[in-house]
Amino acid sequence: MIESNMDSIHTLWDELADFGADRSDEALTHLMNGLCALAEARNISWMGAVRLDASFVGDQAKGWRPRVIRYLHPALQLDAAAHEQTGKLELGDVDETTLRNLAGAGAFRANRLRDLVGSEWFESAYYRAYYKGVGREDAVWVAFPVNKDIESWFGIFRGPDQPPFTEAERDQIAYALRSLKWFHRQLLLSHGLLAAVTPLTPAERRVLHLLLTGLSEKLIAEQLERSYHTTHKSITSIYRKFGVNNRAALMALWLGQTA
Repeated sequence: MIESNMDSIHTLWDELADFGADRSDEALTHLMNGLCALAEARNISWMGAVRLDASFVGDQAKGWRPRVIRYLHPALQLDAAAHEQTGKLELGDVDETTLRNLAGAGAFRANRLRDLVGSEWFESAYYRAYYKGVGREDAVWVAFPVNKDIESWFGIFRGPDQPPFTEAERDQIAYALRSLKWFHRQLLLSHGLLAAVTPLTPAERRVLHLLLTGLSEKLIAEQLERSYHTTHKSITSIYRKFGVNNRAALMALWLGQTA
């Protein structure tokens, strides 16, 4: 790994540490932009994946399901493709690349497409629909297990006019993400994925971010232009989903402590 890239990665780590717990979405966008520049990528996705207790018999994905998906550069075409893929997953129609990635669940892993499948896969209908069909030519997938049932996944994509990723580029991306367990945890917490199978609602996430700033419930209600009763109800729901009884215990989760 060349020295200038190492310096860029270390600078990115320092910059991420300056984002407060209430700014997880901004921090994610900043990280994605940094990775995009580092990898000379066209787009990046982040996914919070959860292993559900209830999976149907013969479920090839062994209960793993995407619960939150974000893109650096969102597009309706990408959302539609993700929706189709999720639907197929529920029906047991799982692509080989997904199965190969899930085979390593529980361990940190970084793979290019060609690390997961042979050359014949690049002629498949799946590749044509969900890669070439949405402007992707190659990808590096990085999965970070935060615990045995929750993982943080990043997909880094190049377009048809770009060269495929090399092993060295894959390893560089892996290095940039591997030392960020605190960040993966904070990101998943902010979406409620370390506390419940069902993510926080958008309204609950807005309340959560303000809770983490230390504002009183009254001021949170005023800032969101909601009634105190509605705000208090959201806070109670947030505490229940995280399995805590108060704000101090909620903050302890962000510090990696047991509530």
